[in-house]
Amino acid sequence: METKLARIAEMAKADPKLRFTSIGHLIDAEALMESHKEMKLGKATGVDGSTKETYETNVEANVAHLVDRLKRKSYRPQPARRVYIPKDEKSMRPLGIPAYEDKLVQHALKRVLEAIYEQDFLDFSYGFRPNRSMHSALKHLNRVIEHGKTSYVVDADISGFFNHVDHEWLMKFLELRIGDPNIHRLVRRMLKAGIQEEGHFEPTEEGTPQGSVVSPLLANVYLHYVLDLWFTVTVKKQCVGQAEMVRFADDFVCCFQYKEDAERFYTALVLRLEKFGLSIAEEKTKIIAFGRFAEEESRRKGEGKPKTFDFLGFTHYCAKSRRGTFRVKRKTSGKKFRQKVKAMKSWVRWNRHMKQEEFLGVIRAKLSGHYRYYGITDNAQKMKSYYMQTLDLIYKWLNRRSQRRSFTRERFYEVLKEFKLPKPRIYVNIYD
Repeated sequence: METKLARIAEMAKADPKLRFTSIGHLIDAEALMESHKEMKLGKATGVDGSTKETYETNVEANVAHLVDRLKRKSYRPQPARRVYIPKDEKSMRPLGIPAYEDKLVQHALKRVLEAIYEQDFLDFSYGFRPNRSMHSALKHLNRVIEHGKTSYVVDADISGFFNHVDHEWLMKFLELRIGDPNIHRLVRRMLKAGIQEEGHFEPTEEGTPQGSVVSPLLANVYLHYVLDLWFTVTVKKQCVGQAEMVRFADDFVCCFQYKEDAERFYTALVLRLEKFGLSIAEEKTKIIAFGRFAEEESRRKGEGKPKTFDFLGFTHYCAKSRRGTFRVKRKTSGKKFRQKVKAMKSWVRWNRHMKQEEFLGVIRAKLSGHYRYYGITDNAQKMKSYYMQTLDLIYKWLNRRSQRRSFTRERFYEVLKEFKLPKPRIYVNIYD
C-alpha cells in the first residue's frame, strides 16, 4: 500500500494538472486492515455501538463483507452520532462520531487523497497535515512578522466553517484532481450520511462533520481553492507591498506592508467567501497596526504599544528583546486560559473522590499536556499562573472530600513532593 501511495504522490507532484481516474480500487482489504490496525482503543462509538475490540472478533470476515459492498457500490455510510464538547465559555461544539467501519473507509480514503493533495497544498497551510503542527504555524508567522515588512495584520475568523462547507463546490474542487466516479460517489455519500442525535435523524445538506477522519482533509481541499490559491495568485499580485498568510484549518492571519492593501483584502475577502457559501465573523475579524514599523509609529505618536491579536490560543503582542530590538512575543490568550482553568476545576471537583495516587496521576498527565502545547518561548508567566491555580484547585477540593479538612498546607505540599507534579517548562523554542 505504501508503495502504491508513494507512486501516486510522485505522479501528482510531477503533473499538477493530472486527474486520477482509477484510484478507488486502492480502498481494498489490505488498506482497510491497515486502517483497522491504526485505530486506537477506547474511542467513542458511532450509532452502531461497534468498537475496535468488537470488530476484531471477526475482522477478516467483516472486512471482506465491507470490501464486497464497496465493489458492488452498495456501501452506504451510517449517520454520525452527534455529541458535544465545550467550544468556549458560552457554547458547545458539535461533533459527529462515525460508525466503526465508516471510520475504516474514511481512513483509507484519507490516505489516498492525502497522497495527491499533499503535493498541491501550499507551504503556509498547516492544519491537519503530516509532519506539521500548530507550533510550526506559529514559527512561520513569527518569521513573517519579525523578518518581513509587516505593518498591518488582518486577524480573520470564518463563521461556522465546518458547518457551512458547500457540498457542490467541494465536489467541483475534487473533480479538478479526481476523475474516478467511485471516489466521487463515496465522498458524496459520506457528506450526505446525516447526523443522528437521541434517535432523531437530521440530514446534512451542507458542511463536513467535525469528528470525521476525512473531514479535515476535505476542509483543507475546500480552503485550498477558496482561499490559499486566491490569496497567492490574485491578492498578492494586486498588493503594492508585501503580503503573506499563515493558515491552520479555518483559522488564518494575513500580514500586509500597507494599510490600503489590508483594507482592500478585507473587502475582497467578504465577497470571496460569500461566493462559496461562507462568511466572516465580523465581531472576531479586525485590521490592526502590528509589527516593528507599527510599534515605531505608535511610539512616535505617543500612543503606546500596538494592539494585540489572538492566533491558535496565543495572544501575540509587540515587544523588545533583551538587546532592545523588536520582537513578537506571545502568551496564552485570556480566553483559552480561563477555559483551561475552568476545565481543570470541573475535573478536580467531580473526581476528587478517586484514590490519591490515581487522582494525582491524572493531574500530572493533564499538566504535562498543557505544558507541551503552551510551553512556548515567552509564555513562562502564564504557564506558572496555570500551575499555581491548579494547585489551589486541588487543595480546595481535596479538603472538601469530607466535613473535616483533609490537608493542612504543609501536609499538602509534602504530598505534592512525593508525587512530583511537573512544574512549568518551555518545550518549544519559537526560533528553532
